[in-house]
Amino acid sequence: MLTGERSGGNKTNTSPAENYYLARRRTLQVVVSSLLTECGFESAEKAAVETLTEMMQSYITEVGRCAKASCEHTARSTPTLSDVVITLVEMGFNVDTLPAYSKRSQRMVITAPPVTNAPVIPKSLVTGQKRTHPAYIPSHFPEFPDPHTYIKTPTFREPVSEYQVVREKAASQRRDVERALTRFMAKTGETQSLFKDDLTAFPLIAARPSSIPYLSALLPSELELQTLEETDSSEQDDQTDTENNPNNTIHDDAGADKENAVLPPGGGVPTVKSNEENMIDNPYLRPVKKPKVRRKK
Repeated sequence: MLTGERSGGNKTNTSPAENYYLARRRTLQVVVSSLLTECGFESAEKAAVETLTEMMQSYITEVGRCAKASCEHTARSTPTLSDVVITLVEMGFNVDTLPAYSKRSQRMVITAPPVTNAPVIPKSLVTGQKRTHPAYIPSHFPEFPDPHTYIKTPTFREPVSEYQVVREKAASQRRDVERALTRFMAKTGETQSLFKDDLTAFPLIAARPSSIPYLSALLPSELELQTLEETDSSEQDDQTDTENNPNNTIHDDAGADKENAVLPPGGGVPTVKSNEENMIDNPYLRPVKKPKVRRKK
């Protein structure tokens, strides 16, 4: 009664969703009334009909929710007949009694409510041709999804190896890096402006004059220093190799024996031996040897 009055009073202000809900509710009330008539009832109170309608709606909602959960558990999106049967069995309903109940003699036929066509949703992604069911799939199963959901599309591109494109890309990256560094130096350091009125327009990096401008031309560059270090290291390696030569070692030992025979016990040679004994023969404490750099002739 309250539902009817509410729908009648707000008939012009209801939305399509509310109209659909009210129509479904009225259909359930008609179904409950027909079931009561089949059971032999001649009349019923509105509160009792409303309670039975609510119970039926709750039961149907629970069946739909469980069927949807069973469907999603098997990685599907649309429930099938087997999902509904499993749901009814889990809820304690005897499925075997449905055929006999559907063929009962006092069955009342209810006219189907008018079906409203759902609005067609425009498809933004239309690729390929939609597949139909093969012969071994029943027709009541849901249709295949749109082809764009399972068509293979590569997510990477092959690297460009053309000389011109690579040089242009390297030049553009270098230009972007120089521009970014220039802006960073302009924001963090001293700047000069072309216009006295607006100091922020077209800022220029301030030139810092040096007291000795010709000093940079006289000092060696970093590359020259690196080559000098490499040559020095190679010469040191050559000296260490000659010192570690076994022929030289034997000769030095023979000379040292002669000196020990000539020099008195308080000479300087015993101190050299004591220093050699104090040295730790640990490979981790040895001086680092730089690799030899062969200079091209």
